[in-house]
Amino acid sequence: MGVIGSRGTLQFDGEDIAAVPLEERVMAGMALVPERRELFATMAVQDNLVLGAFRQVRLGNRRWRDRLDDVYAIFPRLAERRTQLAGTLSGGERQMLAVGRALMSRPRLLMLDEPSLGLAPLVVREIFLTIESLRSTGVTILLVEQNARAALQVADHGYVLEMGEFALQGPAAELALDPRVIDTYLGAARPAAAH
Repeated sequence: MGVIGSRGTLQFDGEDIAAVPLEERVMAGMALVPERRELFATMAVQDNLVLGAFRQVRLGNRRWRDRLDDVYAIFPRLAERRTQLAGTLSGGERQMLAVGRALMSRPRLLMLDEPSLGLAPLVVREIFLTIESLRSTGVTILLVEQNARAALQVADHGYVLEMGEFALQGPAAELALDPRVIDTYLGAARPAAAH
């Protein structure tokens, strides 16, 4: 998002954005859900969501509040807790709120940094089902995730990083069958060769 400096090229929609300030990146349609969620703990769930609509308000979209209904439809638990303080939510609910807040901006690119970090397996499954359903809404998703199995199940294309360098890349379905990925990242034995 530009908060921390980077090297190399950085393009969004074919344009070089390396020198573009954070606020302009948000206005261009980029949204980030950081690893630590970064919610406003002393504010209610709905107030956190409304803050996420900043881009829509700045763009003059008078119907931005309709997006609340969309987010509540995706995450019904947030609707139930709309007046509850964000700091009192469970870990899974906080992740839902962080994703919901990002979705309020109607992003063109949604970046998710370790969305399963520290969550119970059932909640992780729910989060990844949500990620999968978001694909059909037209938003592009950039997912950084250590849970390789879950990530490759929802991704179209994957990149495997080792020591900050690309080690492998390709269609997610092919990476999921790659012997190196299976041995190193999926924790499962490679299927025996057919004779």
